[in-house]
Amino acid sequence: CEPGLKGDTATNTLKPATLETGAIVNVPLFVDAGEKIKIDTRTYTYVERVKAAK
Repeated sequence: CEPGLKGDTATNTLKPATLETGAIVNVPLFVDAGEKIKIDTRTYTYVERVKAAK
């Protein structure tokens, strides 16, 4: 997926992202490639970003 831009959190605009499994899911513009995200596997929709463990 494409890198996000400043201010992208203010809109509900989505972009397609290809997951490691090959599935394509629409995610908000602020999600960058390589970030971990939570997906609802019943509907294959974006839920939230997953914070890295410290």
